[in-house]
This record gives sequence, C-alpha cells and structure tokens, in this order.
Amino acid sequence: MEKIAIVGCGAYMDSGYGCAGEWRCLKAAALGEGTFENPSLVIAFVKCECPGRSLAANMGVAIKMSEIKPDKIYLSSCLANAKPGCPYSDAEEMAKILENKTGINVVLGTHDYV
Repeated sequence: MEKIAIVGCGAYMDSGYGCAGEWRCLKAAALGEGTFENPSLVIAFVKCECPGRSLAANMGVAIKMSEIKPDKIYLSSCLANAKPGCPYSDAEEMAKILENKTGINVVLGTHDYV
C-alpha cells in the first residue's frame, strides 16, 4: 500500500469555501479514487496556513514525527484548484518547493467529488 501525505488549504478548510474539510481527501485516499491509483495509507495531513512560509518545514516535521517517509505528497483539491487562488503562491510553486525540500514527488489534487 502506498504511503502518502496530504497538504490541505487551511483557509478553505476553516472557512468552508468549497471544502468541507479533509474527509473528502481521506475518503479518496482510502478508496483509491480521484488521483489515487490504489487505496493509500495517509501517514500525515498538513494544513497550509497563510502565507505558506512554513509549509515545507511543517511537512518535514510531520514526516519526522510519523517516522514514516511517504511515497508521494498530494496537494488537496481545495489547494490545487482553489477559486479564488492562493494570493501567496500557486500550487505548482508549492509542489516544486516541497519536492526540492523533501525529495518526494508531489501530485496536484486528490479527488473530484462535488
């Protein structure tokens, strides 16, 4: 089973702007739906907090604390497809930062649930 970490947009999750919370990401991962090829084990869920400066460090701490290195990191659908988009960084930029800091492949989006 693939081990994964998910990054959610804190602003969307906390305010309900199109994201009811992490349950949709967790469901897609558990069932192997959306961008997940197979059911996956979520070893970390990190909330990106504006302006996102601590995202890479927080992911590093989550990986260290879990003592399990994920095979992939997923940027949640609410983060990757946000409308309006993040005023501080776009999803591609966040993915590059995470990949450079962790050496782990980053996937944009988790699910297509409505």
